[in-house]
Amino acid sequence: MNGWFSTLSYKARKRWALAILILGLPAYIIVAVTITSTLDRPSFLLELAIYVGLGILWAWPFRSIFRGIGQPDPDDRD
Repeated sequence: MNGWFSTLSYKARKRWALAILILGLPAYIIVAVTITSTLDRPSFLLELAIYVGLGILWAWPFRSIFRGIGQPDPDDRD
């Protein structure tokens, strides 16, 4: 399952990755802190597990868009 992001051009995937990081990462932080704050001071390991688990769940659907973004443009003919 590569998703529809894999059919986009390199530039489009790069723009989507930037938008996801600018909008999605703060949303993830708000959700993670809200979930953690609803618990009455959980232990450090439970809190860490929540942050790691939510981080993986947040990033998993977008793995195909972030794959290869740091590499040079493969379609560039220079």
